[in-house]
Amino acid sequence: MKKLSFVFAVILLITVSCAKKDTAEQLYGTAWELEYISGPRIAFEGLFPDKKPQLTFDKETKKATGNNGCNGYAAEFTLGEENAISFGEPGPTTMMYCGQGEQEFLKTIKKINKYSFDIEGKLNLLMDDVTMMRFKKVTTEE
Repeated sequence: MKKLSFVFAVILLITVSCAKKDTAEQLYGTAWELEYISGPRIAFEGLFPDKKPQLTFDKETKKATGNNGCNGYAAEFTLGEENAISFGEPGPTTMMYCGQGEQEFLKTIKKINKYSFDIEGKLNLLMDDVTMMRFKKVTTEE
């Protein structure tokens, strides 16, 4: 009976370990477009009337790049245990003003400390266990 329990525990450990690696891999190879942001009292479409923020995660450079709904966005990101993620300070950008959406995006992404994927494959960026931002996959023009 002890051998059976040990074998079961090893199989469970391998399964969980592989699942975590696969979860991180889902970040890469696509662009993610923001479709929800928590907090602001302005409607989502009002924050981002012309252009929705997008992020692309580069596995090699550990940088998230794209736009914040107005200007370009680039920041280092760090992945940790149990789907932990954090974003560094954004790099230099153009200084075009496009309303409150950009500030909300930058303020919210600094609070992020976890990520998850829902059943539809959408990327949720969380503060602890609360979804602060949700992104959908989009195809990029190349």
